[in-house]
Amino acid sequence: MTAIEALRREPRLGHREAEVALAVTVGLVAAVGLAFAPLLALAGGIAVAMMVAVFLHPPLAAYLLIGVAPLVTGIDRGALLPVLRPNEALLLLVVAPLIVRGIVRLAAGRIPMRFTTLDLSLVLLASAASVLPLAWMVVREREISTDDLLYALTLWKFLGLYLVVRVSVRTRAELRRALWLSLAAAAVVGFVASLQSLQLFGVPDLLAIWYAPFGNESALEINRGTSLFASSFAVADVMTFNLAISVSMLAKKLGPRLPLLGLSALYVLGSVASGQFSGIIALLVGLAVVGWVARALTRGVLMAVPALVAAGALMQPVLERRLSGFQTSRGLPSSWLARLDNLERFFWPELFSDYNWVFGVRPSARVPAPVVEWWRDWVWIESGHTWLLWNGGIPLFAAFIFFLVAGARHALRLCRRPDEVGVAATALLAALVVVAILTTFDPHLTMRGTGDLLFALLGLTFVGVSRPVQERGSAWGEAGAGSGGAAGAAGRAGASDGGDSGALVAGGAVVGAGRRPAPARVRPAWPSAESVE
Repeated sequence: MTAIEALRREPRLGHREAEVALAVTVGLVAAVGLAFAPLLALAGGIAVAMMVAVFLHPPLAAYLLIGVAPLVTGIDRGALLPVLRPNEALLLLVVAPLIVRGIVRLAAGRIPMRFTTLDLSLVLLASAASVLPLAWMVVREREISTDDLLYALTLWKFLGLYLVVRVSVRTRAELRRALWLSLAAAAVVGFVASLQSLQLFGVPDLLAIWYAPFGNESALEINRGTSLFASSFAVADVMTFNLAISVSMLAKKLGPRLPLLGLSALYVLGSVASGQFSGIIALLVGLAVVGWVARALTRGVLMAVPALVAAGALMQPVLERRLSGFQTSRGLPSSWLARLDNLERFFWPELFSDYNWVFGVRPSARVPAPVVEWWRDWVWIESGHTWLLWNGGIPLFAAFIFFLVAGARHALRLCRRPDEVGVAATALLAALVVVAILTTFDPHLTMRGTGDLLFALLGLTFVGVSRPVQERGSAWGEAGAGSGGAAGAAGRAGASDGGDSGALVAGGAVVGAGRRPAPARVRPAWPSAESVE
């Protein structure tokens, strides 16, 4: 049986074939490599084994990106691997076998996915942040640096992550595992952030080995939980997104109540531990969105207030240090004043001169710091709207709005489903609203950790049941004689339509001449993500 014939019969190969393939592949790599470079052979063997496993069981790709990548995303580029961050290397590792599998499936006549309005918004967003500004720099004869190229690839990386999750997770069981892996990874991040912000058990010293933000170890000792993301902003965002998942699961009764309540409390604690005011805003906005979707906004607010008070009591040192920043001569924290000063000195003068705001200045979102400012090497854009105009001008700004609208419309169609797809769509809606609001302060869309989970949620919302599930009677589409043939055709049409209204559809009943049709009893089905686009 050829590979094409196997995929035509069954898109996922069996466990026995997977075990044999893994054993043979790892054995060959180990036999050749151990004699020459043991460590390299070991790493290569693991990488090849993972690629083979992903080819044979595609959901493993999403599980790795959602459950494992967040634990290593804060390691600096080049610190562990040349050029790449570990999470980026992991993405490339799982993309390769999925591309091969997709080619085989296309050759077998199977279309992995279809293009939607949301996909169009993503392509336009990535293009407006890369192709357009780079072309504009060529036209204006500006030098394109390596930094520009790396920043231009950021949204394409997130687009690739979205595609990996979308094509690899196909069933509700796989979606359920992906959501729980996200909750578990976020629990680790939130727990580490809480210990770090309270300076407990030597956690800041341990993080300094691999997770110091841009190598700045002093950033780990200012009562802001950067955790495994090396970014307190990203920690707050991811806590909010996963809080939306856990609370939505509670509202839809899709998981054990006590563990979900405990995880929700941990996410609130982790958000406060981030030490960011924007984190509190994100938390409140996320809970408001989930409460609105669940039609229990008042109840959600009543539950959120004591949770925030309790988290504030536990994180008192964090809050005291943040609030002390307002005791300056100008009544604002020094970090806020420094942010405004950076925009006024380094970015706004160039952005608003020579019509640079029309098509942007350059993809790189940072500029070298003056030599006299020895305490830093770079100055970053700490304003989301400024970043949009600096990177891609008006086209990128418009593409960002289009993406938010398309994503929100997609999530709104699905968020009130009573299953795991509804959970993912609710969390996606909360994430989009949070990003839309917080872009006023920082470019949250491209933050590591934040962007990874946001685009993963986009992919997860495309899991759905494409047709009603039959309880009893003949199979869908069985045509009989006379009026039975019309009933069978109606059944096929109802199955393919997806049923936006969720109404009962009876079809496929075999009817003989002069006999009354025997209706097939079916459950009403929610439309799939594919059918509602």
